[in-house]
Amino acid sequence: MTDQAPPKDAELAGEFFILGITNKGKTFRPSDWAERLCGVMACYCPGSGGPNAHLKFSPYVYPTVVNGTKAVVVNRSLQKIEPMAYHFVISFAKDNDMQVVDACFVPLPGEKKPGAA
Repeated sequence: MTDQAPPKDAELAGEFFILGITNKGKTFRPSDWAERLCGVMACYCPGSGGPNAHLKFSPYVYPTVVNGTKAVVVNRSLQKIEPMAYHFVISFAKDNDMQVVDACFVPLPGEKKPGAA
């Protein structure tokens, strides 16, 4: 593993969501699945280590909520940094028939788009 930081705003399209909903529309259980998955992936963190390293999520795989549904954000750069970890996350979503959708950068009102003059 290298000590690379994940890409910033301009490259957020390099992320995708694993939603806590199956492809049949059912809520995925257990309810803490996102935190559990992200806890397993917490060791994939640039500069990880130290006494509190286990208390934070990886910047490559972290929990969030999308439209009231638990989800996990996965940064595609994990595939280059740690291919087996990336495969594990993808397999988790596939094996559990979970919805996977691409993320895109949407600036907040009043913010300029990345790369805009």
